[in-house]
Amino acid sequence: MTEKIPTDILVVGDSTGGTTAAIQAARCGVKTVLVTELAWLGGMLTTAGVSAPDGNELAAWQTGIWGEYLRSLQQRQPGGLDNAWVSMFTYHPRIGAEILANWVEELPNLKWIVGYVPVEVYRQQNRIIGVRFASKPSQGKRLTDFIVEAKITIDGTELGDLLALGEIPHRWGWEMQTEFKEPSAPIIINKLTTKYPIQAPTWVFILQKYDRDRELISSSPSLPLSLSCFNGAWDNYGADNFLNYGRLPGNRYMINWPICGNDYGNNLGRLIESKKLQQEFLQEAYHHSLDFAGFIQSQLGKSYGLAKNIFSHSSINNSAFALHPYYRESRRLIGKVTITENDILPVKNGCVAQLPINTTGEVSSIAIGNYPNDHHYPGVEFALQPKSLRWGGRWTGTPFTIPYDALWSENIENLLVCEKNISVSHIANGSTRLQPVVMNIGQAAGMAAALCIKFNCQPIELPVRKLQEALLTDKFAPAAVVPLFNLPPEHPEWLKWQKYYLDHPEEYPENGNCPSKAFKHNEFSFLTTTNKYYQGIFYRRDEQKYEIVLTEPLATKGQTWQLVTLQPEVDKIWLDYQDKSLVSVVGRCNYSGGWLLVEKMLKR
Repeated sequence: MTEKIPTDILVVGDSTGGTTAAIQAARCGVKTVLVTELAWLGGMLTTAGVSAPDGNELAAWQTGIWGEYLRSLQQRQPGGLDNAWVSMFTYHPRIGAEILANWVEELPNLKWIVGYVPVEVYRQQNRIIGVRFASKPSQGKRLTDFIVEAKITIDGTELGDLLALGEIPHRWGWEMQTEFKEPSAPIIINKLTTKYPIQAPTWVFILQKYDRDRELISSSPSLPLSLSCFNGAWDNYGADNFLNYGRLPGNRYMINWPICGNDYGNNLGRLIESKKLQQEFLQEAYHHSLDFAGFIQSQLGKSYGLAKNIFSHSSINNSAFALHPYYRESRRLIGKVTITENDILPVKNGCVAQLPINTTGEVSSIAIGNYPNDHHYPGVEFALQPKSLRWGGRWTGTPFTIPYDALWSENIENLLVCEKNISVSHIANGSTRLQPVVMNIGQAAGMAAALCIKFNCQPIELPVRKLQEALLTDKFAPAAVVPLFNLPPEHPEWLKWQKYYLDHPEEYPENGNCPSKAFKHNEFSFLTTTNKYYQGIFYRRDEQKYEIVLTEPLATKGQTWQLVTLQPEVDKIWLDYQDKSLVSVVGRCNYSGGWLLVEKMLKR
């Protein structure tokens, strides 16, 4: 007889969003079951190997469980997080997985079941009444299946598997311009949309620089090594910049390279057509990345080899390769609201996207993102409307928000989604798919599910303001729902202004700065083992482009560094700082990016 496990909330999937949703729901004291295929948690952040998160890097966006995760990484990662130039934070993926596992293990009301995948969704009209799980075949045998019966179910799978199993209305692929009036959408179906129905995944691997030559990296005999498709991979960057793109501590390099690199997009429809065809695609994608590793070694020398003991072993890869590809896109729910490109672009002459307003006139935002719109199609340059801006001496992205109405469907009353499977267009997915915003989405979905249990209601009935208030005042990890450049979460007026713009969206500033009082830190509170004191001459090279020529410490005298910051107080000072004047700062140098990351300006 098949075992039945009753619970309040079921979360399916070990993804970034799924893991976060389960943690948040259980932290609210609600009985939660998390079922995962893998023994590692975290998806893009860990199991997919992208331990170089993109977006939500500014101090004001480091809120919620995303901010909590960053602080935990900073405490645990030897050598710090300032290693690469593609991200402000890089770390060993195992450390990230350990942090998430520790959080799960601390929650007695969270039951984590490992090694199972969903195989059937049971519906009763417009409700999910159960999900059946089975293990993958082992030595010709299948372990006993079980069914989880939950009041609220959350799909946190990488490819939106419950949407297909439950026959829940969803999208896959492109929308033409006529559907959502998106400026970057194609007018008609063309060669690009046919060849690449979704963005290409990447099978990430970790390379290492050794003191001596390593064994040759080679593909399997059935798939012989082919190098020609990788020619020119780093021609416009140079070998050092290429490697430092995803540099990790310990002379390790995360390889997730889009230019003639390990993106793989051959016949992407196989990912959802059948398990057999999916496995065929995965084998090809893995060997494509293995070939790229061999190409790098052939060009840069035998001292570059595959890193040891990074990921757990699996049947398809060795420990240098992620446990599965980095999926940039999945099946996408058809929700009450669909996020489109128009929702993530800046308002006219502004630095922020408009706040979403629901049918009752309320601000409906429950998560923040800010990454530029980024699409991956091997060998193709796809033009998108720009949403980048300069802030703090560097490029970042226009902040936007995720509306609650994109997390649920009017067709299924007790389902929430929390990953790349939210209700979003193919075009807008290029910004909403990134790790930090998906972590924020997961937190919101977990909180929403817990509130539904508390108030005995369905997601469609939950007032969005109750969800926003709960996120803003969460006792573990308060999360922002309104993007404000100049208000980091430790600011004493942070909560006041978050609520103010929920009540007065018509006053939301187009430059993203609220009229808050200045917030003064102790001048030397930022001095740590990684932050140091520096002094030098400040140079304004262009708008939001600054440099320092160091005079102190003596060991660095004469060095020139780009000045960047994630702190709003520092950014504000630099806007009017006198060119060629003396400047004293506390910060740390990133040798891959060539920048000095400033945490605090000191009085002259």
